[in-house]
Amino acid sequence: MIRALALALCLGALAAPAAAQDADRAKKEAAAQQRLEQLRRQIRDITAEQRKLEGERSAATRDLRAADARVGEAVRALRRTEAGIATTETELAGLHRRRDELEAGLSGQREALAALVRSAYALGRHEQLKLLLAQDRVADLSRVLAYHRYFQADRKERIEGLVGELRELAAVVRQIQDQRDVLEAARAAQQADLATLEAQRGERAGLVATLEAGFKDRAARLAALGRDEAGVLKLLEQLRDAVADIPRQVDDNRPFASRRGQLGRPLAGSVLAAFGGRLPDGRGSDGWLVAGTAGAEVRAVAPGRVAFSDWLKGYGLLTIVDHGDGWMSLYAFNDALLKDVGDWVRAGDPLATVGSSGGQGRPALYFELRRNGQPQDPKPWFRP
Repeated sequence: MIRALALALCLGALAAPAAAQDADRAKKEAAAQQRLEQLRRQIRDITAEQRKLEGERSAATRDLRAADARVGEAVRALRRTEAGIATTETELAGLHRRRDELEAGLSGQREALAALVRSAYALGRHEQLKLLLAQDRVADLSRVLAYHRYFQADRKERIEGLVGELRELAAVVRQIQDQRDVLEAARAAQQADLATLEAQRGERAGLVATLEAGFKDRAARLAALGRDEAGVLKLLEQLRDAVADIPRQVDDNRPFASRRGQLGRPLAGSVLAAFGGRLPDGRGSDGWLVAGTAGAEVRAVAPGRVAFSDWLKGYGLLTIVDHGDGWMSLYAFNDALLKDVGDWVRAGDPLATVGSSGGQGRPALYFELRRNGQPQDPKPWFRP
């Protein structure tokens, strides 16, 4: 009795810290989720303020933002359809492999069944009676009968197994047919998404051409569609303040400054405009303009947290990743944004797809690296 009581006390003492740890972990997770929701509300408020300013400045900006948003939604719909097709094709390949395995096993069972049928035919021609009459002793007769019963049972079991495999094969064939139907429906949806996307891109191209025709000179165009550097700096400062108290949740916690010369490029392509050069519209480049194919994935150059994922004047559909210690990377002119505010990303994670939003004439990625809001030359930061 005393030993049992002591054991119970020991178990209770061991369980108490574990329960406390679970409660503490749950409390921390709830607090982190609350901070994330607060961060997203702050970013939404900041974004709404930016949009209000843009709307007040230019009707052309509002129209272009709406066109870019429609293209972005069409691209996301297309990516969802493509992901569904890829999943269905993987499942279909697995069903084909299972069918091949069953057909191979079925071939062997058919040969065994053929031998059983031949044996049964032989026994049906009085071979069993001949065997019985040929036995000189009762023991031999009993043994033959026992062997025969085993033989019959084995034959029955094999036939039942063969019937079961045939049923399973028929079920797999039905699954393959159903998956093919799903795949064909997904492909039809993809074709519809592609048609929608091309229509939206055509609409945007027509809008940009109309805007270009409406501007009397380059200065007027830049005033309507160009970057507002003061607004960008204010945005970056607000974002930095908003995410400053959010703890890091990625497994690579090295300071960004230690990654100099080690970053992977956000997009493989030729550099159309380098840092300090000129963009095609005549604006100065505070980063790199990299040539790309519409729809290609834009990837994060380092771990961090998405601080902004929306449309911004002069940048189009823009993602900003906060890397800590005042460092941020900007990815602009995208056709679709794949991450939401507050999402943690690792180096190489897809952030967006290459496009021509913001009034650009060709698909490309505009990339900037900033520290405390000030643009930095990206070249020394990338791997050779």
